[in-house]
Amino acid sequence: MAEDFDAPNKGAGAWGQAATALALVGALGVGFWVLAQSPSSSTATPRPATCTSGKPEKTPAEIGNAPLHASGTQLCEALLRPDLAELLGTPGESAKSASGSGGSVEVDGEEKAVTPSARVEFETYTVTLRAERKPLTIATASAVLGDGAPPRTVLGRPAFLYADRTISLSFRLDGSDSQSGRGVPARVLVVSRDEEDSGGLYEVTVWRRDGMVPDDLALLRVAEQVLPAVPGWSGATPPGP
Repeated sequence: MAEDFDAPNKGAGAWGQAATALALVGALGVGFWVLAQSPSSSTATPRPATCTSGKPEKTPAEIGNAPLHASGTQLCEALLRPDLAELLGTPGESAKSASGSGGSVEVDGEEKAVTPSARVEFETYTVTLRAERKPLTIATASAVLGDGAPPRTVLGRPAFLYADRTISLSFRLDGSDSQSGRGVPARVLVVSRDEEDSGGLYEVTVWRRDGMVPDDLALLRVAEQVLPAVPGWSGATPPGP
């Protein structure tokens, strides 16, 4: 029996190009999220998703750099809002899974930077949130990833949108017969960690299981509500109640 998954694709390579422009080594991308999409039992009552981590997260001190304000688990807790499905435009859906990760980037074979990430999956949408540390800036990232759209301001900070596409991963439960191919369209919003764009980014990505192009307004609604809830964020207050 084969399992099929969608994971961000262009982001990993493109963030790597941005890193190269900054004389960094290694991919600073969204990375590959490979989580099982297990069908729910028709007779069992689904349990509410909670933020989980596959393995203990390494702290910045263990890797030897200045700390980020939030861990992968904390990003997940900010992302897994009770109204997240409503913000996405799919009210009534419940999160199927939620997870946080404290991955890291290797430079010359040594771990140098914590890159916390979170993911929440619904029947229609999947949403990921990622934090990138200095020195990557909106100005540099948009030059590599931007698709010509004008820059914008989100929550009082420099930001830009770009189009991505997931990669489809297929493999048997025993790990054999793995295959990859083109996945579904994704939309990505990248927001500076501060108003001055002094370095460090947040990246919010959404894609739809049905392959339709995600709604940019839904992506912006999610970012405007989620980012101010991330530990270490300061500044603008999210709109709405």
